[in-house]
Amino acid sequence: MKHYLGSMLLLASLANLAPALAGETLQFVERPLHEITTHVGKSADGPGDLLTFANPVFDAANQTQVGSDQGFCIRVVPGKSWECFWTLLAKGGHITVEGPFLDQGDSHLTITGGTGKYAGAKGSMTLHPRDATPTGYDFKYELL
Repeated sequence: MKHYLGSMLLLASLANLAPALAGETLQFVERPLHEITTHVGKSADGPGDLLTFANPVFDAANQTQVGSDQGFCIRVVPGKSWECFWTLLAKGGHITVEGPFLDQGDSHLTITGGTGKYAGAKGSMTLHPRDATPTGYDFKYELL
C-alpha cells in the first residue's frame, strides 16, 4: 500500500511539471498609467531611447485588476518600433514576453517563459491598442 501511495504522489507531482495551460488563451487589458521615456540623444524620439513601465493589468472586461506588468523597451526605429522585454505578474505566477512593440497597429511578441502555474509557458502574445491615444492595450496570450 505504501508503494502504491508513493507512486500516486510521484505521478501527481510530475503532472504539476507539465506546461501550464497549454492550448489555452488568456486575455487581459493593460492600462498604461506608469510609463517614463528616457531620451539618450538630443532628439525627442531617437534610437536607444528607453521606455520603462509598471502598469496595472485587468481582466478582459477591463473591470477587475488581476495583476500588473513591468518591463522596458529600447527604441530601435524612431517613429516605428521598440524592442521590448516584460513580465506579466498575475495571481499564481508570471509570464515573460519579448519582441517588437509597434507604434501603429498590433504587435506580436514571443512568450519566453513563466513561473508558478505558468512554468514552462511558451507561445505568442498579441498586443492591440484599444483606441488612438491609447488609453489601454488588449493583451492576448496564446499558450502552446
